[in-house]
Amino acid sequence: MDNLKVFPLFGDMTDESAERYGARCIWRSYEAGEMIIDHHETSNDVRFIISGSVRIVVRMLGGREVILGDFVEGEFFGELAAIDGGNRSANVTAWTKARLCIMPQSVFRELIREVPDVGWQVMNHLVAIVRRLSDRLAEFSFLKAKYRLYSELLRLSRERKDHPDQRIISPSPVQSDIADRISSRREIVSREMKELERQGILNRTRGGLVIVNPPRLQALAEEGWNG
Repeated sequence: MDNLKVFPLFGDMTDESAERYGARCIWRSYEAGEMIIDHHETSNDVRFIISGSVRIVVRMLGGREVILGDFVEGEFFGELAAIDGGNRSANVTAWTKARLCIMPQSVFRELIREVPDVGWQVMNHLVAIVRRLSDRLAEFSFLKAKYRLYSELLRLSRERKDHPDQRIISPSPVQSDIADRISSRREIVSREMKELERQGILNRTRGGLVIVNPPRLQALAEEGWNG
């Protein structure tokens, strides 16, 4: 049975509160590729991911798209419109088959007022968003595409199991997707990744894209700020 307490944000709520608020939510499944939220639509609910993953994309002037990120099980989105009542600022699509909890704006606002710990966690979440977007704005403003690529590869990676000195992106990223993440062209991404492979910094395996030498890639990323 669907329960709000499966989400980290609500993990410390009482069973009674979780059941009461959960009963006022909508629980829905989406197929891979199905649109969940469209850019500029007027809905204002908050959506929590029970299973699967979603992709969040911002449409720029001229039709260009920038991938903000992929959200996975336990994460949530849509809180900005729920807080200020504005239109949606991004497009959200089910990246895989996904099941979501849809919490109406009125329920979300009531919950964060009545459960202070949830409100505090939402504040921390918003601060993290501001910091992350500030970092990306600085990169877009001051760094060449290759340096934005280095930083994005590090962000997408995690420690490689049984190889603590390496990092891995699994599954291996699609070059056009990386280009959309850093607001560049696929050809530039392809050229720079081939150069990183030539230098022995990257290695493609069946398990994903391996960053063989993370300190070296980090050093290359930092060079962009010094040049």
